[in-house]
Amino acid sequence: MKEILKSLAEGKISIEECETLLKAESIRQLDDVAQIDTSRRDRTGFPEAILADSKDYEDLLTIIKRYFEKEESNGSIELKSNIIITRLSKERYELLNEDLAYLLDKGIKFDYNKRAKILIIYTDALVDFNPEYGKIGLLTAGTSDIPIAEEAKVIVEQGGCEVISSYDIGVAGIHRLFPQIAHMVEEDVCAFIVCAGMEGALPSVVAGLVDVPVIAVPTSVGYGVGADGKAALYSMLQSCAPGLSVVNIDNGFGAGVFALTIAKNIAKKVKMSKG
Repeated sequence: MKEILKSLAEGKISIEECETLLKAESIRQLDDVAQIDTSRRDRTGFPEAILADSKDYEDLLTIIKRYFEKEESNGSIELKSNIIITRLSKERYELLNEDLAYLLDKGIKFDYNKRAKILIIYTDALVDFNPEYGKIGLLTAGTSDIPIAEEAKVIVEQGGCEVISSYDIGVAGIHRLFPQIAHMVEEDVCAFIVCAGMEGALPSVVAGLVDVPVIAVPTSVGYGVGADGKAALYSMLQSCAPGLSVVNIDNGFGAGVFALTIAKNIAKKVKMSKG
């Protein structure tokens, strides 16, 4: 990047050429294994994330090592944004913790959420909430849905948005639901993420009670016709409750990014209206 800017300063390239080269530089080739999109936060408000569970461990390790080699300067590393590694098993996390232990001496920190199976690699702050963003409400029908909800929560928080969560308040004991929704409405949440397995009824109930978007996440909790979350998915897709959007089975990550998009755009419009 320095070479590109130097060429611009010396008049060797035009502003347009500089812009094109900088865009190309933002996507780095790592040993023909993967590409890291270092400018994703600038474009979308959300940092780069690496899916771990479908990758060979050595490939995953190479991606992370090469990224830090490119970021290192004079023995220290300052990340432009946190790195998120999703669907990382505890066993793989322990291997990474050993193989990347040398990074701890360079100011790098690790935070592993065992429920969400997400590793955050960071330098300054684990979370950095944007005061302009609204809050997100997060609900689960049962305790078995919590791992997917936690994935969504980590993603939302990494995007700079505060989460208010309440777990195990499904339709089997629906009296538990109403005080929690009332509290979240009082906190003026700008969207709800609702995770449910079995018959997947909870998101429809919530969508029928609130006036903000509801993001439904079917979870692979169930058996018989409900096995693998398919019954919950079909129920949510077939819901007659307005304002309900549905992501794929167990897609807490996608739900989190969708909620962040809502929060970011509301904040942008509020900012524009204020002048």
